[in-house]
Amino acid sequence: MRPLADLMRPSDLEDFVGQQQILSEGKPLYNLIKSKNICNCIFYGPPGTGKTTLANIMANYVDKKFYKLNATIASVKDIQDITNNMDNLLNYNGVVLYIDELQHFNKKQQQSLLEFIEDGRITLIASTTENPYFVIHKAIISRCNIFSFKPLSTSDIIVGLEKSLKRLISEGVEVKYSEDALNYIGEISQGDYRKAYNILELAINSQVKNVREITTQYIESLGQSTMRADSSGDEFYNLLSALQKSIRGSDPSAAIHYLARLIKGGNLTAIVRRISVIAAEDIGLAFPSALSVVNSGIELVLKVGLPEARIILSEIVIYLATLPKSNSACLAIESAMNDLENINFGDVPMHLKDAHYSGATNLGVGGYKYPHNYNNHYIEQDYLPKELDGKIYYNEQNNKYEESLKNYWEKIKKQ
Repeated sequence: MRPLADLMRPSDLEDFVGQQQILSEGKPLYNLIKSKNICNCIFYGPPGTGKTTLANIMANYVDKKFYKLNATIASVKDIQDITNNMDNLLNYNGVVLYIDELQHFNKKQQQSLLEFIEDGRITLIASTTENPYFVIHKAIISRCNIFSFKPLSTSDIIVGLEKSLKRLISEGVEVKYSEDALNYIGEISQGDYRKAYNILELAINSQVKNVREITTQYIESLGQSTMRADSSGDEFYNLLSALQKSIRGSDPSAAIHYLARLIKGGNLTAIVRRISVIAAEDIGLAFPSALSVVNSGIELVLKVGLPEARIILSEIVIYLATLPKSNSACLAIESAMNDLENINFGDVPMHLKDAHYSGATNLGVGGYKYPHNYNNHYIEQDYLPKELDGKIYYNEQNNKYEESLKNYWEKIKKQ
């Protein structure tokens, strides 16, 4: 039997499942395909979301020869061979070149495409699972339209699975299935259409009886749950971002969800690094002892290791999510760093310079007032360079700790 993913690959736009955000009737990409006006484009999204399938469909809508290359194994010579053969393409109005995983082409290989794109000999359709703005040459991006593919919904996947089963049944394969089983396949496929097909195909081919039965219990026995455990790439960094934003937003349940997905990837170093940053950036001076608590917790995490470390990580994440929040420290350093790039910040005041050497006085260094010699260990004097006189980098925020600091110093400085 041909693989289901190949057998059921749609050949026209009406049979394509999912990606309605870019392909519903009236959307620009839909109109371009229907009008046979295919443009240079980049498809960006996770595996199994229809990028290759749509490229094939687009080729069917235009009178052009379709070529497919995989950037993991292709070379510049492969592209040159295609262009050199263009004069021999009878009854074709050019070439559509689909390059899968374009990010695997190096800068020189990507630049070699520009000549053929610009003179119209090639209409490029490229796909990538990584953010194109990070991995694809800017000159190519400027000449292409970028379309973002999303993981398929469970309902979209079920539609595809039902089509597959109906095709098999029409060809004489006896199959019984339940809606619950298809729903389960859709759930564990995590938006990956290809994976869903593969699970269904395994469920059918692994049964030797005349009537194959697709049940939830049987799918579970196959052990094909596909929670992505990638510990690099866009998806991983999206999860780190979602973890931080959930903690910042004081939503412990969401934070635990993203933590679980990150733990699945097994990259403890990245997780504890991000948690450390969160403690300073988002909890900050609203609860400054969080830094020491998190530091102690992280030592335990690294000492214990997975899988048990997941419990310690869970406690740390819930702890941070439920603490009061302040980003005053983050704002302060960002503002100061920005000034270093954009304004004349001046020299260190003479009374603050190092005076522990012979001849300092001759250079005009001196005049520093030692605060501990004064009442409340405070004496008013200038600390910023004169060019930054009056500049405020740290602004207290509305939380118990910072308000207590503000009240304390207002009282001291009035005396």
